[in-house]
This record gives sequence, C-alpha cells and structure tokens, in this order.
Amino acid sequence: MQTAQEDKLNIEQLYELGNKHMWLPFTQMKDYEENPLIIASGEGVKVKDVHGNEYLDAYSSLWLNVHGHRKKEIDEAIKKQLDSIAHSTLLGAMNIPSIKLAARLIEIAPRSLSRVFYSDSGATSVEIAIKMAYQYWQNEGFTKKTKFVALNNGYHGDTVGAMSVGSIDLYHRVYSKLLFASYTIPFPSTYHHPSGDAEIAKQESLQAVRELFKEKSDEIAGIFVESIMQGAGGMNLMPPGYLKELEKLCREFDVFLIVDEVATGFGRTGKMFAVEHEEVQPDIMTIAKGITGGYLPIAATLTSERIYNAFYADYSEMKTFFHGHSYTGNQLGCAAALANLDLFENENLVEEAAKKADYVQEKLKQVAALPHVGDVRQLGLICGIELAENKATKKPFPAEKRTAYQATLRMREKGLLTRPLGDVIVFMPPLAATYHELDEMISIMKDVIQEI
Repeated sequence: MQTAQEDKLNIEQLYELGNKHMWLPFTQMKDYEENPLIIASGEGVKVKDVHGNEYLDAYSSLWLNVHGHRKKEIDEAIKKQLDSIAHSTLLGAMNIPSIKLAARLIEIAPRSLSRVFYSDSGATSVEIAIKMAYQYWQNEGFTKKTKFVALNNGYHGDTVGAMSVGSIDLYHRVYSKLLFASYTIPFPSTYHHPSGDAEIAKQESLQAVRELFKEKSDEIAGIFVESIMQGAGGMNLMPPGYLKELEKLCREFDVFLIVDEVATGFGRTGKMFAVEHEEVQPDIMTIAKGITGGYLPIAATLTSERIYNAFYADYSEMKTFFHGHSYTGNQLGCAAALANLDLFENENLVEEAAKKADYVQEKLKQVAALPHVGDVRQLGLICGIELAENKATKKPFPAEKRTAYQATLRMREKGLLTRPLGDVIVFMPPLAATYHELDEMISIMKDVIQEI
C-alpha cells in the first residue's frame, strides 16, 4: 500500500514529466504551466483531478461526451467487442460492427444520404468531403469545378484542407501560405451585424452567395457550412431559414451543400442532427464527436448515391476514391457507437435534450441580464455567452485582458470546467446532465461573470 508521501511524489512526477514531454492542443504551454490540471477519473457529468478535486464537465470534454463518463452500457459493449477482435483494416475488407453502424447511421440521417465513409476525427471527415466533392466533378467531366466556398468565421478542423474551407483569422493566418484558396462569404451573425437585424444579416449573406454562384458556379464544387450554429468561431447562430435558403441556392446552381454536423450532431440541438430543424437535405454531411458518446475516435462522411455512383466503375477507368486511414471503421469504436445509438433510443435522449434546452434557455435569461454579458446564443444544449465591456455598444473587452479565459479559470476554482472562444464562454453540457446539475453549472457561471 502506498503512503501519502508516495502518492504526493507520484503526482509531482506526473507534473514534471507532463511539462517536460507533453504539448497540448490549442494551448499556450506557458499558460498551462501556470495553471496545471491533470484529470485522473470521471463519473457521470463530473471529472476528478489527481488531487481528488471534482469538476462539472460543462463543455462535454470538448463537445463530445453525451451520457456522462463511465456509462455502463458503452463500457460493456467495448469489453464484449474485445472478446472478438479489436481492429482490422477496412481497406478491401469490411467488418461486422462497421456494417451495422453504417446501416444505423443511414437510418437516422437525412434521406438524401445513403453511403458512409469512416475516418477518425471531425477534421478527417472534412478532408474526405473535400476530396469526394472535388473528385466527383472530375470523374463526371466537369474539370473546372475545383473551388470551394467557406463562411466567414467558419471552422471545420485543423488539417490543411479543413483550414482551407474555414475562415478564422486567429487560427489560420500563420498557415495562410499552406492553404488552397476558397471563396468566403459573410456569416449572418445578428449580434455582430452593424444593424443588429437578423433579416438584414440573412439577406445580405444570401445575396452574396447568389452573386458568387451566378458568376462562378461553373468553378465551384461545393460550399462548406456548419449546421445552423458555428462552433469554434464563437457560437454564432444563423437566423431562422438561412440554411434552407442556402440549400435552395445550391440546387439552383448545382453546387454541393456540404454540412458539418461534427459539433451539432447527435442530439446537441434538440434534434438528432441540426439540419432537421429546417428539413435540409445535404449532399455530404460530416459527423464525429458524439457518435461514440464521447468514448472513442470515430468519424464519418455521409454522402448521396449520386456522388457514390460517380466513383463506381471498372478499375481501369481510375475513378477509385484513393483515400483511407489506418483505424478507419475500428471495431471498438463502432461497437461503442452502436451502444450509443441504442441509448439514444432507449432513453429518448433527443426528446429529453430538447426539454432540457428549454429549461436552460429560461435559466440563461438571468445570465443574459448581467451587465457585462453582450449576448447569449443557444441552439439546444449548445450555448455561447459573449462578454462585453459595454453591453449597450457591444464594445468588447481589450483582447489582452483575456476576460473570458480568466473567468474560466475562476470557474475551475469553483468546480466547473469549460473553455473560452475569445470572449465567448462555451456552455455545452452532456445531454445526460440532470436538471440539478444544469442548475449548478449555470449558477457557477453566473456567479463568476458577476465577479469579473
């Protein structure tokens, strides 16, 4: 049995080794060394650090945990799969869990989609979508259609292709010479539009799309769009009807509508997929994060039979889709995803999430009323709280003050974990969070915002 001194020494060694060898994503390591955190375990919607401190997981371990940590049914599904096989390649050979999962995904996906191509992260699912859309037009003889359209402030991942169809200056500018050129159109953000009018912002953006498509559609392979709510760009919400109108323009000009549901999929918005809010039928849809309940890295690119058929030919025609990943369709991940989808059905999780979203909306009215909260944006259980130095004029805090970052550090001290996006505080709890746990999370956020 270890003594308390030995335990303490082990923790010190963890910090020493971590600081010596680890490099964390989206983290200035100097910041981390000043405010270190090592997670040791999790249970339900709480995680525990190496010192035994507990924290409410208010951002679902980066937007992907659904049922809480250590969900019995998913744990058991993974263990059961281990008794058969952990992994075999999908390059030229299927496996049982990946077949079952593909069929389940198509059952719940928009009716326009019929094929599933697996990968292992949101970014890789987007890379696949880029290459699929590009090669479709090449295979069909429309060789000029090589360009893509991005929405301003859009984010689709951090691989080179995914950055090329995104448009966040902070994340992408240092890599600008690596990226391929895309057309960019304004995102219809009501809060950030000079008029503050949703309809004006919506129509301006749609008009920009129409003009671009009218002039350049013979060069455009597809348009990438996050489904209704932008994530990493600051939790920006589309005005109602915008995505549906975008779909109509894509149909009119024969441009593929490529919808990113990596963050918004699997119940986050009160629908299984956010496109259901406006009955949109994508040509390609990317999914990840919640697909395994937050357990294992599985992602998928879903596409139409039209696109699939453009690749189906004799090998000599060279229309094969030459793309793949080592762990594509991993059996353990697919087993977790199947158990996850069973839980969605058995626990009526989407319907329950929609009810909780209504509850959260009421609770967040108290947060929205605070003097330094400029805006609260919500779609289901995806929420962004934008802080402002001047509420009336929407003047932001000076960037060097890192106000939201400082707020999240204070929230950590009070037992809640989340991350900021600039001066937007992310609130995206696991769908399984109880009403009491939601109250706790919102109360801590409200208290800290009042303090700062």
